[in-house]
Amino acid sequence: MQGTCAIDFGTSNSAIALPGTAVPLVPVEGPHSTMPTAVFYAVEGLAPHEPPRRLYGRAAVAAYVEGVEGRLMRSMKSILGSTLAEASTDVGAGRSVAYLDVVSGTLAHLKARAEQAAGAPLTRAVIGRPVYFVDDDPERDARAQAALDAAARRAGFAQVQFVFEPLAAAMDHEAGLTQEALVLVADLGGGTCDFSVLRLGPARRAQADRRGDILAHHGIHVAGTDFDRHLCLAHLLPTCGHRTHGPDGREVPSRIFHDLATWHLINTCYSPGRLAEAQRLKVNFAEPRLHARLMQVLRERLGHGLAALAEQAKIAVARGGHTQVLLHDIEPGLAVALDAAQAGQALGADVARIVAAVRQTLGMAGVAPDAVQSVYFTGGSTGLAALTQAIAACCPQARAVQGDPLASVARGLGLVAARL
Repeated sequence: MQGTCAIDFGTSNSAIALPGTAVPLVPVEGPHSTMPTAVFYAVEGLAPHEPPRRLYGRAAVAAYVEGVEGRLMRSMKSILGSTLAEASTDVGAGRSVAYLDVVSGTLAHLKARAEQAAGAPLTRAVIGRPVYFVDDDPERDARAQAALDAAARRAGFAQVQFVFEPLAAAMDHEAGLTQEALVLVADLGGGTCDFSVLRLGPARRAQADRRGDILAHHGIHVAGTDFDRHLCLAHLLPTCGHRTHGPDGREVPSRIFHDLATWHLINTCYSPGRLAEAQRLKVNFAEPRLHARLMQVLRERLGHGLAALAEQAKIAVARGGHTQVLLHDIEPGLAVALDAAQAGQALGADVARIVAAVRQTLGMAGVAPDAVQSVYFTGGSTGLAALTQAIAACCPQARAVQGDPLASVARGLGLVAARL
């Protein structure tokens, strides 16, 4: 479809497809067909009134790690539907950017890469969206889609159409099926876990109207970034006093720790007012060295680094069962050990909520768990074996199928776009 692209704008990773082309996924960063959904606003050495230089994906994360002066932005999708979508944020050196401009800039960056690959302008976009941007709040959910629509049009798209991400993943899975199957699609992403129950198969592939094949969609706003936050709160931030008790026996106030563990709130912890507030907390700490570590994190702006370490620890534990998290930037020699059992305990409530959402999806579809023939997994959080095993156990007769965790949705969106 000339002039059309399909965008998977994910909380953690993004990709873009050109429907009907020989190479459906566009290289968006060097040879890579997916990139971390990350933007770095570099303000180092700027002349007066010069706008920040923007870096995307791996380059954005590398600039942050290397200590370039500026601001790293991740999990931008999480602000959709919230009041932050209409606010601005400081990026350093007296510069600020609107949050929605961060989203539209990322979409424009993806669009430019796709136009380079297509050799032609792209004016129409099919964009994936979670089943729910916001749980149990239809009004905010509608605002979230409207904000993403506005960002896409600001990026240069004249026409925008949205498709549920698990439906897109189902289309990618169906492309390889040789017989009909009743399938549960589990899209386990960075911001949401979404589920669909569908009838898929080669005889259904060419049908323009697939509404009769979709038995249920459901989702929950619990996923990879929540896992990272809970690991950070349970195992990294206690080294700075979280969940410890003061001289009076009361627990140290926790607001600053929760904000430090939440990607889109971390930067708010560095304002002069928050620093003064954190300094006053010293009287609440029984151990002065724990408060000193907290102030080190705040003054040196180490919050994003801690969040990244929590994410890396999650991945390492999923792969190897245990890891050592080095916190030398907070204090020389400081480290925390983490194993699969500890991670499982920290994430247990999240996994239970996700499993409950799976069972609810099956109930909405009117499908007995034993009737599901395949569970198709996609999304960056499928690396957590405890999570995928718990979901697979909901459908005991089903075959577990692992899709491409970062590309299935984008490829499926491309297939949907080609059929529209």
